Amino acid sequence: MKFSEFFTTKDNINLDKKTLVTLRWIALVGQYLTISTVFFIFQFELPFLYCSLIIFLGVCTNLYLQFKFKKNQLNNFSSTFCLFYDLFQLSFLLYLTGGITNPFSILLIVPAIVASTFLTLRSTLNLSVVTVVILITLTIYNLPLPHYGELHFHVPDTYLYALPIAIIITLIFLTYFGVRFGIENKKRTEALNKLELILAKEHELESIGLQAAAAAHSLGTPLSTITVVARELEKEIGGNPKYAKDIDLLLSQTKRCSVILKNLSKDQLKEDSFLSDIKIEALLNEIVRSFTEISKKKLSLLTEKNKINPKIDRTLEITYGLRNFIGNAVKYSNSFVDISLESDNKITQVKVCDDGPGFSEDILNVLGEPYIRSKNKIISAKSGLGLGTFIGKTLLERMKANVKFDKCPKTNGAMVTIKWQTKDLLTI
Repeated sequence: MKFSEFFTTKDNINLDKKTLVTLRWIALVGQYLTISTVFFIFQFELPFLYCSLIIFLGVCTNLYLQFKFKKNQLNNFSSTFCLFYDLFQLSFLLYLTGGITNPFSILLIVPAIVASTFLTLRSTLNLSVVTVVILITLTIYNLPLPHYGELHFHVPDTYLYALPIAIIITLIFLTYFGVRFGIENKKRTEALNKLELILAKEHELESIGLQAAAAAHSLGTPLSTITVVARELEKEIGGNPKYAKDIDLLLSQTKRCSVILKNLSKDQLKEDSFLSDIKIEALLNEIVRSFTEISKKKLSLLTEKNKINPKIDRTLEITYGLRNFIGNAVKYSNSFVDISLESDNKITQVKVCDDGPGFSEDILNVLGEPYIRSKNKIISAKSGLGLGTFIGKTLLERMKANVKFDKCPKTNGAMVTIKWQTKDLLTI
């Protein structure tokens, strides 16, 4: 993903209204309790009326957001606007209560941190820049920190200027962390959504097959009735040339319908068998055969160490995951791909090796993550963004597999190792 893409506002970036409303209520209650404690209990001098008015305006905006704003998800613009309001509201409160010397001035960085986690990079940068400007302004311009009587709080200039610098450094560090966390979370969420879409489509196809079989079974009875009636008509008026051709056509078409329904039923029976228990070697053979038919490269299935050949439930996750990694090996190999199957009472393992360029060192440690691209020109010319590998790995791990990426010791090409505890594989 390009850096410039983070500056664009995406339609799918939203902030939950309930989350924002809750955060604002916590802030507003905390602000009012703080100024009340300082004014009534400690009896410090501060513009309590103006501070209360600022907090009251915040309460009004939060009530509007909670009860009048109809959408449950705030888009990037609405969320950014609310965070800007909160930033300025807190800034006015701090201006009235000591500016940068107020211990609560650290809270100025909260809106930018929230934006870095949930919103676009552009919104985060805008909030961060405005926050820096406000910190500098509050260092220069502010009313005195609340105090007893004639007692005033004074600090050396070096300490005074060090406060905004320390807060700005904290802001940079936390927003950087938030941006990185937010980007990774958004990428993974998007990839998982695509994964769920693939599984939904596979289940939909399976459902269509079941519906076809049910339709074939249900239509069999009325079709048989039509055939019986047509034969009776043939006996009674079949000799009349005016009706003979029509009756023959009716009989031929009903026969044709019977053949079609019969084939639908047979296909569904085959599909049911396809989705039932299957030996893992047979599953690999089918996958290898499907790639052999469309590729000139040599695919070999090595089963010398397949001692028990466990029978497994042929799930969509296992089938898709194995096909994905074998397909990648075929794509990147130069001439051949070796798939070795090993199994015993403890471990069942599938290794996929090819004689291609192998995994690039710059992405080897992050393989299985979505949206990655190698700097190797040979590899990147054929590869996408790593989404297929992420989906395949995630699906297999859902089925209790352990997936590792390495170099093939014989060819220095790519090697993918998919390992199960045999007892886990048998219970899937």
